[in-house]
Amino acid sequence: MTGMPPSSFVPQKYSGPSPEEVLAMRSAHLHPAIFHYYKKPIMIVQGHGQWLFDHTGRRFLDGIGGIVTVSVGHCHPEVTAAAQRQQETIVHTTTLYLNPEVALFAKELAAKMPGDLKVCYFVNSGSEANDLAITMARAATSNYDIIALRNAYHGGSPGAMALTSHHTWKFNVPHAFGVQHAQMPDLYRGPFGADDPEAGAKYARDVKELVQFGTSGRIAAFIAESIQGVGGAVVLPDGYLRHAYEHARAHGGLCIADEVQSGFGRTGTHFWGFETQGVIPDIVTMAKGIGNGCPLAAVVTTPAIAKSIANRIHFNTFGGNPVSCAQGRAVLRVIEREKLQANCLARGAQLKEGFDRLARTHQIIGQVRGLGLMLGVELVKDRVTKEPASAECAAVFEACKDLGLLIGKGGLFGNTLRIKPPMCITAADAEFMIATLDRALAGL
Repeated sequence: MTGMPPSSFVPQKYSGPSPEEVLAMRSAHLHPAIFHYYKKPIMIVQGHGQWLFDHTGRRFLDGIGGIVTVSVGHCHPEVTAAAQRQQETIVHTTTLYLNPEVALFAKELAAKMPGDLKVCYFVNSGSEANDLAITMARAATSNYDIIALRNAYHGGSPGAMALTSHHTWKFNVPHAFGVQHAQMPDLYRGPFGADDPEAGAKYARDVKELVQFGTSGRIAAFIAESIQGVGGAVVLPDGYLRHAYEHARAHGGLCIADEVQSGFGRTGTHFWGFETQGVIPDIVTMAKGIGNGCPLAAVVTTPAIAKSIANRIHFNTFGGNPVSCAQGRAVLRVIEREKLQANCLARGAQLKEGFDRLARTHQIIGQVRGLGLMLGVELVKDRVTKEPASAECAAVFEACKDLGLLIGKGGLFGNTLRIKPPMCITAADAEFMIATLDRALAGL
């Protein structure tokens, strides 16, 4: 752990079951589809800010933020206090009764949205949010077909799985009725590169052609992540969403922005990822960082679209839970007061410059990409053929853990390192991440 920035925080002494006992219980009683990171899994028992601690007290820098879920830092005192206060007052009411937390959170969240995006519906996860967004779009337009993107990830429920475009996340069950996937707008691997100023428009043309050739000519919605997350931090070309939205709306569709990973200031320049493209969607879905780790998600749309599902009963037992809403409100306050969006911009630029510097030394780095603190480092065996270096990526992933840095990996071939830490990391943390990745790559 040479070079790890110091921390004065002292974790509690752990006295529970051993990792071997926990792993045995998981193997016996948890579904086998629930996997763990690392060849020798680590047991995380405490978190503080950007730090995680295992059962021995060893400290790790969290470079993936609980899969981009911990936004303002583990166990942030203000967020924790807000949840505790609400726990001591009332834990569950449902929205069938009046409670101030859900109303206040809806008002405060709507104030962060541009245009007429002023109506919130709270749910528990990103998958649920995307399912509901599709239901709304179909009800509002009376159309059925949905256009999503190749390489997209929108969740694991049957509806969200249909939107997802990675065979590794899709089961061989009926699920994709009415959903088709347009060309992946990838400046690195696609036919139109960063040197083409019209790349955004050219990639978006496939949305129009897919509607014309693959549907009745009328669609319910076009949905896209503002930055593809699980797909490997793929940043959309400039102008892509503007042109894709024009094509979708010309054929009756609504435009849905999936902000599950890119929202809440993580891109640095803007509070919402779609704002980097200069567009305003009709529906926005969000989760993960919205609650800093609690099960909380939301769909935000316009009053007119919201009415589309008011003519039937639609109810979510835990959506708008007062504890979750209290925690979500605290997250918004902390992001603003601690200027975490600005920190994402500064630390993201520092990391990107550092990773670009590493790319000049390590030929295995094919591309460094991302915005703010949503970054990806794609590893390739050969920069000309761009053959994915999947095994090497797995080795670097393991080596970083051994050196005290926890990161993620993604992309269809598992060859992209995902760096998406809590938004509170410091300049010293960023330098440690750069140095650690340098050491891990050198170890190859």
